[in-house]
Amino acid sequence: MNSKFFTILGWTATAAAMAMYVSYIPQIHNNLNGMKGNWLQPLVAAINCMLWVMYGLMKKPKRDWPITIANLPGIIFGLFTFVTSI
Repeated sequence: MNSKFFTILGWTATAAAMAMYVSYIPQIHNNLNGMKGNWLQPLVAAINCMLWVMYGLMKKPKRDWPITIANLPGIIFGLFTFVTSI
């Protein structure tokens, strides 16, 4: 397969991953309104995303920006969801 296909696939997957992490917003809203959700899944998601961001930034010879950008929201939303659920 050609390079252009993988570039498009990478950025499409990035958008899908970001949408997945933004979907934490309703759970955060519920947590803040006293309807606490499970804390484990968002904490594990945040840890997973931290590892992928490290991978994306440390990859040589060049950084893997789709992986890095896709997982940054997971750190933020995962940790915020975790903190509001405890």
